Amino acid sequence: MTSPLAAAAPPRLWCSFLLGTECFAVAAAAVVEVLRSRRLTRVPMAARGVLGLIHLRGRIVPVIDPAEPLAVSRRQTGPSGPTLVITAGDEWYGLLVDDMLDVVEIPPQRVEHPTGGIPLGLGTFALTDRLVHLLDPERMMQSLTGQRPAAGMRPPRS
Repeated sequence: MTSPLAAAAPPRLWCSFLLGTECFAVAAAAVVEVLRSRRLTRVPMAARGVLGLIHLRGRIVPVIDPAEPLAVSRRQTGPSGPTLVITAGDEWYGLLVDDMLDVVEIPPQRVEHPTGGIPLGLGTFALTDRLVHLLDPERMMQSLTGQRPAAGMRPPRS
């Protein structure tokens, strides 16, 4: 059911991208920029989804692989796709994606809020050729920061 507030709300802009064959989007207001190339510094004992760090305009930005928390199989192997730099809270994060798509205007009243599906999503929107999963960057980053280090890696003993 659509609330009166959502019915009156203007369309929002969403930056869409592919992970494997699935289409996702984050609010365009949360996007800092898209990097086509970057020098990634590996981080020993980082959480499983953290691929490394980049230095961007005086900030240290963790680059995340969102495929695992979203339960999606990637098309590409390795960190070769574009990096979508987003804000979540006061922090910047890079999301490694397979391909960048378009900025899409989505009216809030047309967003479906399913009871199941992607736990980090805000809902879905049907384009003419695909379903777009709308993501919440803050929930995504919170889920990643709670992950343990990759298998076989242990934090140092104190």
